[in-house]
Amino acid sequence: MKNKILKILLFIYVIIITWIIVFKMQFNMQYLPYIRSINLIPFGESTIINGKIDLSEIINNLIVFIPVGLYIGMISKNEKFYKKILPIFLLTLIFETTQYMFHIGATDITDIIMNTLGGVLGILIINILYKIFKNEEKVDKILEVLALICTVLVVVFISILIIVNL
Repeated sequence: MKNKILKILLFIYVIIITWIIVFKMQFNMQYLPYIRSINLIPFGESTIINGKIDLSEIINNLIVFIPVGLYIGMISKNEKFYKKILPIFLLTLIFETTQYMFHIGATDITDIIMNTLGGVLGILIINILYKIFKNEEKVDKILEVLALICTVLVVVFISILIIVNL
């Protein structure tokens, strides 16, 4: 039962970040930017603004995928580490490929690296919590409640944004 709830929360979170990352928080495709570019140089030109590296975008990409890693870490805690990372990498690769295919954003290797790294960080956080508290069920219950609260707050926040901008 708890895995089902976590999978539902993960699904909701993926829908939300898909809307934010791929569809730029738009409901109408005509308002999406018509961009088709690809950057295969990590931390290259796409991350440099006014001659300096734009750390905010890099850090945001990392932070947005930490919850994905937390969910994956809890759902598949008995899997090998690389099997936990693979869905995170594939999700971010799908995001970047979709943006390129549909001309709705810049495809950037830095985004793939940072999103995947954020997911890995989430998995590591779960593993550390399991080792510190030694009671996986108790950690899972606490994190499930926190995940539910955070997901509800994000949905409410996005709903408010949508209503205010109508």
